[in-house]
Amino acid sequence: MHSRIGIDTGGTFTDFVHLGPDGLVVHKQRSTPDDPSRSILDGIRHLTGQATSLDVVHGSTVATNAVLERKGARVALVATRGFEDVLKIGRQTRPELYNVFVAPRPPLVDPDLTFGVTERLDASGAVLQAVNEEEVDRLARLIRDRGATIVAVCLLHSYANPAHEEQVATLLRQSSLAVCTSHEVLPEYREFERWSTTVVNAYVTPLMDRYLGTLERTLAESRLSIMQSNGGCISAGAARAQAVRTVLSGPAAGVVGASAVAHAAGFPRVISFDMGGTSTDVSLIDDGIGRTTDSKVGDFPVRLPLIDIHTVGAGGGSIAYLDTGGALRVGPRSAGANPGPVCYGVGEELTVTDANLLLGRLDPDYFLGGRMTIDTGRTQRVAAALAKQTGLSVPELADGIVRVANANMERAIRVVSVERGHDPRDFALLAFGGAGGMHACEIAQQLEIKTVIVPRHAGVLSALGMLVADVTKDYSASVLKSSSQVSVKDLQRLCAPLVAAAKAELEGEGFPTRRQVITLSVDVRYVGQSFEITLPLTADYRKVFDQQHGKTYGSSNPARATEVVNVRVSAAGITDKPKLPFTKVRGASKAKPSAVRPGRFTGKNVKVAFYRWDDLKPGSYASGPAVIAGGEATAVVPPGWKFKVDGHGNVLAQKGRAS
Repeated sequence: MHSRIGIDTGGTFTDFVHLGPDGLVVHKQRSTPDDPSRSILDGIRHLTGQATSLDVVHGSTVATNAVLERKGARVALVATRGFEDVLKIGRQTRPELYNVFVAPRPPLVDPDLTFGVTERLDASGAVLQAVNEEEVDRLARLIRDRGATIVAVCLLHSYANPAHEEQVATLLRQSSLAVCTSHEVLPEYREFERWSTTVVNAYVTPLMDRYLGTLERTLAESRLSIMQSNGGCISAGAARAQAVRTVLSGPAAGVVGASAVAHAAGFPRVISFDMGGTSTDVSLIDDGIGRTTDSKVGDFPVRLPLIDIHTVGAGGGSIAYLDTGGALRVGPRSAGANPGPVCYGVGEELTVTDANLLLGRLDPDYFLGGRMTIDTGRTQRVAAALAKQTGLSVPELADGIVRVANANMERAIRVVSVERGHDPRDFALLAFGGAGGMHACEIAQQLEIKTVIVPRHAGVLSALGMLVADVTKDYSASVLKSSSQVSVKDLQRLCAPLVAAAKAELEGEGFPTRRQVITLSVDVRYVGQSFEITLPLTADYRKVFDQQHGKTYGSSNPARATEVVNVRVSAAGITDKPKLPFTKVRGASKAKPSAVRPGRFTGKNVKVAFYRWDDLKPGSYASGPAVIAGGEATAVVPPGWKFKVDGHGNVLAQKGRAS
């Protein structure tokens, strides 16, 4: 059996989990933003001594950052004549409800690369006007002359009949232009979302093609799979063709890993809290991972099945600064891997990580398991300069930075829980990422969450999630018919070609029928509504819809007519899952600290007990204030909290004192 490695490339660190003959081995090292593949290869060689005969599952922020930083390809858009400005017009929703002067970010396609072509289909897919091929040939020359790298072909009603898009794409490819079509990326109605998703795909495809091509050449004797935003993985070839499916791959893998850890630990209801160096991603797991098709990357809609994740720009590398009014702010700008926080020895701007160091919540002798030195004196000097501007002492400034960051992250948790009808007190908070365990207890206290779980390998949980993920394929087709016009059998017949395609693809990737799981679902709404609810396609889907509508919106009307908007097929190839290490707890024992150092909590100076994660055995317990330092992450237990270690090595923290 080949060794398997999960690799999560983040903005600050690259994380590795290796499943080989010796079981699970983890590794973490600084990212190399100028060439992410460099840190990947260094890490693989560190773990295995080679880069061959491996099964590699990889997730990265390459596509995400290209969109957020607008550093993607130069894209041309070919649309139905008269509809060239669909992306510019958008949905007319304001990001700030009471600010009518907010200017939306311009589309990813420049105006000089937006073209209309003469053609027209009606909503059923019938041809009203044929494609003007001479016009397309002229556009091809113009697109080449203006330096476009790739063309997004987005025509009206192509979900009902893709013939015109295929015809235009063929003509453009004859002129040696790279093309992606909207019916291949998202064969659903709503032209704005379909075109936006297609343009995002075109925008990141050349970049991902080069990046994955480099990895494939370097790992030529290994099998490379890429994590998707829906929580599954696909082959590198499929990811190069539809790069938009990878835009949230790292955060999605984290939720998959969190779900696996929570299930093993006996917590079916958790809020996953992934705090990395640049951002924090939160998601609600209620006996299963939540998914959505209504998401954005930056300001741009991406209407593909994604894990439902809310992201805020608050991470360990988030920079603290004073705004024009003199108020202390934290993020969203991040120090990233280069230059990094001040304590890493290069950065000049104070970050959340620096604040935690100043508050005595990091072990300077055991950062990254002792593999990295952090500079406390340098951090003190930079902090003193900023503190002087605020009139605060250095400890007060550091405390303020952490409290501001915590407030930002607390709001994110409220978005996925309170704002969606869930009481966070009914969930445990599962914290991971390099910094998640340092902030989780204080945030949980504000939300009245009783239990915090910090996994044994919290700092590399996203990489572990990649080894847990199945190979998944998502397909959809628009229906747009009243429920009275289509029976369940009719809907199943519409799904049949999608199911056949899914099975063929999975078999092509080595998954026989016995290792395939096919799920059918429908998007349903009341007639007259604009948006829908996705439900399993069952004989009683209408009854389930009424129940779900009532749960989601507080009202339902079984007498009101409904319509089916889309059918969906999700196909999973079941992979071999790594077993999480487990040791039976044979009794409780009070943990012995490796050191006691001064620290600060809630504005008071206290003595903090420091523990090494590797020294803690299942059944170990102690009271806060405490810091538990591991090779990839740190957990902080404030005063008034207690912790114990379970059989998986996870730290479980709760309010109260250990006894």
